Amino acid sequence: MNDLCIDIDYSQLFKHGQNIGGDVYYIDRNENSNVMTVILSDGLGSGVRANVLASLTSHMASKLSLSPMDLEKSAEVIMDTLPIDSVKGISYSTFTIARIIFSDDKTFVRVELAEYDNPDSLRFIGSEPVEWDKTAIRLKRKAAIKEEIVYSSTFELKEGDRLVFFSDGVAQSGIALGPTQEPREDPAYTVFRSHRRPVQSLPSVVKSKGWGMDNASAFIQKKLANNPDISSRQLARAIVTEANKNDGYKPNDDITCCVIGVKKPRRTLIVTGAPRSRESDKKLGERIKNFDGQVIVCGGTTAKIVARELGKDVKADKSPAGNLPPASKIEGIDLVTEGMLTLSEVAKRLSSGILLKHMSEDAAKRMIALLRETDQVEIIVGTKINDDVDDPSMAAKIGLRFPTVDEIRRALIKNYFKECEVSYL
Repeated sequence: MNDLCIDIDYSQLFKHGQNIGGDVYYIDRNENSNVMTVILSDGLGSGVRANVLASLTSHMASKLSLSPMDLEKSAEVIMDTLPIDSVKGISYSTFTIARIIFSDDKTFVRVELAEYDNPDSLRFIGSEPVEWDKTAIRLKRKAAIKEEIVYSSTFELKEGDRLVFFSDGVAQSGIALGPTQEPREDPAYTVFRSHRRPVQSLPSVVKSKGWGMDNASAFIQKKLANNPDISSRQLARAIVTEANKNDGYKPNDDITCCVIGVKKPRRTLIVTGAPRSRESDKKLGERIKNFDGQVIVCGGTTAKIVARELGKDVKADKSPAGNLPPASKIEGIDLVTEGMLTLSEVAKRLSSGILLKHMSEDAAKRMIALLRETDQVEIIVGTKINDDVDDPSMAAKIGLRFPTVDEIRRALIKNYFKECEVSYL
């Protein structure tokens, strides 16, 4: 696996009172290629209608940006295709498109960026914000009232660099909550204003014009300075949480943030199933001892083997178990679970894309939480069949382990864009 990886993640909250968001985050990758596309589209308005418009934009952007077509031309095609609101004279959707290309030697990442009417993207080298040149593409659509400009740029991201972009729900968070309010014609704002909290209980940084780009950039800069290794997922959540706080914890708009970082990979090793021979047991023990990252052990027999090779004991873990068998503990191992039932549940949840906050408290959730905070996953599957036990179910369990592990591998790659390899011992 590579010694450099791309860490991409996002966080999102819907507008207060809405069950579906008008912001759409979308990520796609050509199979067996070094190219990925990340899109954030904000549909006009909110709710279902806005979601449909933003979804149309993001899927169109994905297909065009993954084609050989130049990204600037792709952006123009998207704008020519999008309808214009007949009353307001503006496009039905805004977008930020980042085409990410990993160099062949895996030493740097090139980003091709196209931005239309979303808040400006923010770029950081370490914790320091940096400016970069952008090309303005002026569109001339007859029905448009205001000048429409797509900004295009290309730059490199190296280890420790980050690119952050978000919808106006972040930049404009708290827009109605400052000590002085400017009149707005939006009926939803009138209702919101009548129920807002007293001014003195609100963060002093939030003014009538909202959080603003400068404050958002300063917030990100402080987060990066305090924790240079913060993951993209953690940083995106921190930004969205702060914007939600600015809105008095009742978002006045959809709030979405995406973070792209280049870093040394966080690694996780999953071990499941007894190795084929006693000699292989020793190899497994050495592999775990020398592994630089988190280690997860799945299966009672596997846990006994690992504990023996490490010279440790298997102890009870009193963490919540839910409907799954309880976990165990081995000193030096991050998580020890039961085997097939837990792995099957992990595969099911990863494949469905269910959020952690919606999962029951059990070993499967703990494993997925570890996997979400990792970049590269290696799974070692033991292939031993115990000849001393005349039990047909044993062979069935061994057979089921392989497709279950493969389902986990495919879900991690497809749904979470992790690097994942499976080996057999």
